[in-house]
Amino acid sequence: MNIRFDPSGPLRGTLRPPADKSISHRAALLGAMGSRPLRIDNYLKAADTRSTREAVRALGAPVEAHFDGIVVCGNGLQGAHAVGRPIDVGNAGTLMRLLPGWLAGQQGRTFTLDGDASIRRRPVDRVIAPLTAMGARLRAAEDRYPPLVIDGAALQAADYTLPVASAQVKSCVLLAALVADGVSTVSEPVPSRDHTERMLLAAGVRIERDGTRLSLATVEELALDHVVVPGDPSSAAFFVAAAVLVAGSRITVEGMGCNWTRTGFFRILERMGANIAGDLEPPDPGGPITASEPVGDLEVSAGSLTATTVSEAEVPLAIDELPLVAVLGCFADGQTVVSGAQELRVKESDRIATVVTGLRGLGAEIEATDDGFVVTGTGGLRGGTLQTHGDHRLAMAGAVAGLASVDGVEVVGMEAAAVSYPRFGDDLAGLLEA
Repeated sequence: MNIRFDPSGPLRGTLRPPADKSISHRAALLGAMGSRPLRIDNYLKAADTRSTREAVRALGAPVEAHFDGIVVCGNGLQGAHAVGRPIDVGNAGTLMRLLPGWLAGQQGRTFTLDGDASIRRRPVDRVIAPLTAMGARLRAAEDRYPPLVIDGAALQAADYTLPVASAQVKSCVLLAALVADGVSTVSEPVPSRDHTERMLLAAGVRIERDGTRLSLATVEELALDHVVVPGDPSSAAFFVAAAVLVAGSRITVEGMGCNWTRTGFFRILERMGANIAGDLEPPDPGGPITASEPVGDLEVSAGSLTATTVSEAEVPLAIDELPLVAVLGCFADGQTVVSGAQELRVKESDRIATVVTGLRGLGAEIEATDDGFVVTGTGGLRGGTLQTHGDHRLAMAGAVAGLASVDGVEVVGMEAAAVSYPRFGDDLAGLLEA
């Protein structure tokens, strides 16, 4: 599906972003691992989270709809049912990387995880390595790619240091540690999003943090019965970026998750001079884990931008929004540099290559590096055609670029946005008509 986004008038009004995708995934998985029904309010209705809902149902955890979400009735930490066919994760990379942590400890049962063509290009060796160190038995195509076969085994606690900060790999190890014998530790070079840790703490798990080192021991059960999913900051980011770029814009974002490990993009925008005011949780690297997810509002208006440098330590806290940083860099005064973002090469697409190629086709002065990109601000973008390569983030970034461009942008493959934000077009239309 091709959709053209022409230069627009100002965005005005109030946005309530869709439910947080990362938290929705994790809540459904912990619900399946729990021993009591878990009510999840505001569960995201999108393709990725539908894959997670169907996966836990296939594993023997009934899922029932209620007026504003779902109820997952788990069978306990060791209660995953054997499945006689591959579990289809669709395009959900979070599901592909988190679910093996639980299934690896289901002794005597074999599971196969597979997905679409994009998933089959996304490596899983980074979860194979720590799980193998814990005694798991896993097999993958070329030892690196899905389909991933998991033979459930007795797991032993391990001390594992992530070579690259990744909330998905960290979460996979933490889920495995719940059923491993002993106390496991996970260390990462810099902090990444901490939704799993907060949710485990809320479920009664004793999990401790010392700097970027986490430790937890085997537990008997998860005592979690209610999760309220806040609005997704990664989805809100596209409208925030558009409001900053399109002259005369002023919007309010309501009910957004303000967890500091998810709001790095907004701090980058503030540093670039954007007009943003709101309730962002202050960074607290290494501080005690809290079980709550902070929620708040943002006020955003258009304004001029100055280029910035995004360092490796900031990347995990803004990983999904870095394509937007590239778009913003085109309009900023100076040279915007992103480094330490090699993780972008193994997302739904090689996001470094696709962002650089796509924006260059729209008139940007942008160059790829091994671990990021360099954008020279020219004051704007001419416009043209942008291919999404099936990447939902790139599709929505293309829409933002079109609204702020001179000639407009035709986004080829806009349907990819439905992976995380099915109502993107409707919400955009509402802000343009307000």
